[in-house]
Amino acid sequence: MEVAQLTWAERLQGFLVAGAALLGLSLGSVDQISGLGEHIVLPALLVMLAASVVQVDVGSVGGVSRARRLVGASLVMNYLFTPLVAWALGAGLLGAQPDLRIGLLLLGGEAAPAEAGVLVEAVALVLLVPLAAATILRWAAGRLGGTSARRRLDRWASRSTLPLLCLAVGAMFAWQAETVWTAGGTLLMLLPPLLAWFVLMPLIATVVSRLLGLPGEQRVTLTMVTVARNSPIALGIAVAAFPDQPLIALALVVGPLIELPVLAMLAPLVRPRGSR
Repeated sequence: MEVAQLTWAERLQGFLVAGAALLGLSLGSVDQISGLGEHIVLPALLVMLAASVVQVDVGSVGGVSRARRLVGASLVMNYLFTPLVAWALGAGLLGAQPDLRIGLLLLGGEAAPAEAGVLVEAVALVLLVPLAAATILRWAAGRLGGTSARRRLDRWASRSTLPLLCLAVGAMFAWQAETVWTAGGTLLMLLPPLLAWFVLMPLIATVVSRLLGLPGEQRVTLTMVTVARNSPIALGIAVAAFPDQPLIALALVVGPLIELPVLAMLAPLVRPRGSR
């Protein structure tokens, strides 16, 4: 199995997202733009998630049965171990900041404390709407245009994901510019637990993969899927479920600003020797 190379856009996406955040922050002083940002964040995230789902090759799902140890390890790491690490880091380093702790928990994949009905509605909106949209788009493309239409749809989805993420991040910072300026010091408190996270998780994933005797390509996969978080999904849930607690959503925006450069640097380090 060949390990995919990062494209130039993937290598630069951390800087592009950071640039979008700075641009949104600078435009947030304009009342009209700040107010508009509130109405852009969630739709942009939903379209971006739909574009991401469109790119999933359903035919490749059958290959999961040939990598059972990898799948099992990934499920345990992402849904049991990483929430525990996020909880421990939040409790130890963010004890006096409940909103930042919730953001860190969402980044780690753990359910955040909220009214059950509100949380269920937010999760359903952020997961089911993009899934339904992607399913309809793939069906319509195949039915109306065949293979060529599906290829065009895949190209659109691939090219639009990063711009939509930048749009959502820029709109978030424009919308919450006042909060960022007044609570910038508070947001900086996220740096120690996030840095600890992105140091610990690759090391732990590497140790687990070696203990399980996973081949080189699967070690890379386990490391990357453990370190990478579903930040856009968590951000969408935070915006929908906690509209009056902007620090939660902002915490989830800060995460990718560190995560994306880390993944770009990590990829060549964990790639098996001889891969190109």
